[in-house]
Formats: sequence, structure tokens, C-alpha cells
Amino acid sequence: MKTKKISFRQSLFWDVDPKTINPKKHARYIIERMLDFGNDKEISWMWHYYPRALIADVVKKSRGLHVKSKALWTLLLA
Repeated sequence: MKTKKISFRQSLFWDVDPKTINPKKHARYIIERMLDFGNDKEISWMWHYYPRALIADVVKKSRGLHVKSKALWTLLLA
């Protein structure tokens, strides 16, 4: 994982204080939210920050990812 910082939008993480999110510790949570609700800049950051294998694993195992998002990202990661 790279060390580039990002400031997370409150609307993306409405249930927590975005300043308390640790990109390494909360990777699966962040990836799931970005796959469902992220904008172009956030998705780009996610692709550069996290390994493709981790993103694919989140898509495969996530129980919280929206059904349509899961279908889209499954196709894109194939």
C-alpha cells in the first residue's frame, strides 16, 4: 500500500467521523464504500492505494455491497 493521504468526504462516510478512518486498518470498509458511492477521484485513489487482489476480495466477500455495484465491479475485475 502506498502512503498518499486522502481526505474522505463526510457524505461517503456518514456514519463515522472521516478524520478517524485509517486507510490501512479500515481498508475493507473504505473499499466497500468507495465501490458503492465513490466519485471518480476516490475510485482512482482506491485503485492506486490498494492492491487489485484486495479490491477483488472485497467485491467477492462483501455482504454490504449493493447488488448492482457488486455485479458491475465483478465484471470490471474479471
